[in-house]
Amino acid sequence: MYSLFPPEFFKLTIPLSGYLILSAILFTIGVATFLFRRNVITVFMAIELMLNAVNLTFVTFSNHFGKVDGQIFSFFVMVVAAAEAAVGLAIILMVFRNRSTLQIDDFDTLKN
Repeated sequence: MYSLFPPEFFKLTIPLSGYLILSAILFTIGVATFLFRRNVITVFMAIELMLNAVNLTFVTFSNHFGKVDGQIFSFFVMVVAAAEAAVGLAIILMVFRNRSTLQIDDFDTLKN
């Protein structure tokens, strides 16, 4: 069978540290965005980015140790993140309808 890539192309592997460094960078970007941004949507995306960084770590260690536990944890984190996204976006929409703003500094009280 003809292939566009030589067989050596598929034998290259990325070391474990590469995945962990990428995961740490993604998590750091998420934490920095969560701490320094004042928009609710941006903070919400930062939380999702941190969850994805954790998922990458789970899958990396699962692959490294040859077990499926990390992939199962990653699946459950994705399920929780999807539920959180649905509920979180509904709450954000309701707050925007009531307050007409999405700036965190303007949410000093839950009263009218």
